[in-house]
Amino acid sequence: MSAQREAELLASVPNKLFIAGKWVDGSGGGTLDVNDPSTGKIIKTIADATPQDAQAAMDAAAEAQESWAATPPRERSELLRRAFNALAERSEDFSLLMTLEMGKPISESRAEVKYGNEFLRWFSEEAVRIHGRYGSNPEGTGMMIVTQRPVGPCYLVTPWNFPLAMATRKLGPALAAGCTAVVKPASLTPLTTLAFAKLLEDVGLPAGVVNVITSSSSSAVSKPIFADPRLRKLSFTGSTSVGISLLKQAADRVLRTSMELGGNAPFVVFEDADLDKAVEGAMIAKFRNIGQACTAGNRFIVQESVAAAFVEKITAKVNAFKVGRGTEEDVTIGPLVDQDAVDKVGGLVDDAVKKGAKLHTGGHAIEGPGTFYEPTVLSDVKPGSEILTEEIFGPVLAITTFKTEAEAVKLANDTDFGLIGYVYTKDLARGQRMINSIDTGMMGLNVGVASNAAAPFGGVKLSGLGKEGGFEGIHEYLSTKYTMTPAP
Repeated sequence: MSAQREAELLASVPNKLFIAGKWVDGSGGGTLDVNDPSTGKIIKTIADATPQDAQAAMDAAAEAQESWAATPPRERSELLRRAFNALAERSEDFSLLMTLEMGKPISESRAEVKYGNEFLRWFSEEAVRIHGRYGSNPEGTGMMIVTQRPVGPCYLVTPWNFPLAMATRKLGPALAAGCTAVVKPASLTPLTTLAFAKLLEDVGLPAGVVNVITSSSSSAVSKPIFADPRLRKLSFTGSTSVGISLLKQAADRVLRTSMELGGNAPFVVFEDADLDKAVEGAMIAKFRNIGQACTAGNRFIVQESVAAAFVEKITAKVNAFKVGRGTEEDVTIGPLVDQDAVDKVGGLVDDAVKKGAKLHTGGHAIEGPGTFYEPTVLSDVKPGSEILTEEIFGPVLAITTFKTEAEAVKLANDTDFGLIGYVYTKDLARGQRMINSIDTGMMGLNVGVASNAAAPFGGVKLSGLGKEGGFEGIHEYLSTKYTMTPAP
């Protein structure tokens, strides 16, 4: 990608807040710098919202709620379809923008645009399929009417690691259901959300239905929104610690919540698995998005008899990675999002090695510019190592071994998290047992990626509440109302 192309794209992205259908400066006059993690350089400076701006965004969403809820489902559906078509047309712009502000390889950004756009198409179709029911009560004394209504104004907080897909995965069902929203993207990667808001404006989204506030202080701008009695729904994707804090705040107003939190995914490989396919799946599950995904394989639990072969095959593939700036077409591993991420990953690797893990490749930060960490493979990771309990969020593959199926299940479930698990085996009966035994909200059975717009995404335990995507996704933004009438 040429420097001129990058400059032109960045110049086209709004640098203001989007409130009540207008692009406005922050009331405090503050600004927020956005950096390219591959170079450390500032790529754009944007408005830094204040609590007053957040209140204005909430006011706009509340004012637009009644008219948007009354908009016919077909009109909401067609608007989402126009957004889908527009995003497909601008896919290269959005792909490059994500790579510039987040660092992922351009090929992965293209994949995210395609994946994220599917939520717009899926929920454009679901908007006209919001069902109720009508029928007699069992006693025959009355008729029951069950209807679905939009929950109301929503506060959508999105993470930095999938800047587009996490926005469309929340806004798609919210808009389809008839809800207005205030969106707060992560301060590290706000540009994609601003560009998407501009796209929604271009395809005719009514003023106030979607409002975007960018801020260096999430807690400051969230406070007035949480305090507003008109807020009805919170959807958050991010760390478990922040999610718990937000749940406590949401409890004060008994808000509907959807929480997609951290993960510690087990990746179990049995001795009867197709080892080459298991390795291919491991590469996707671990190194997609440079390992910065809540669905990333975190603990690779491999049966002893095939562990050595698995390590050898994995290490050879990892050594073939090309590390660099994601705008280069042949780069497969980009930078981590910031220096804190590099320090965390380095600390986890150092702790594992200190406690007896074997380092096969990588294991060090790469000297700048940029925040890069070497793709790393560890084996013989010992119990008690922090890397087995902490979400890595980096390009580090950590391997432990097991002897029996029962031991594999015990190791897989030895975590407070439960977002997704991966299992590789040719034994169909064993696969079914793993589905029933591994305590996660999702599973990849002989596949290394499971996310799909048509499927319910979400975890159990400390990995969160609620589902995004699938038929289930729109119901997170609907409330059920029951009415009794006399029998005819």
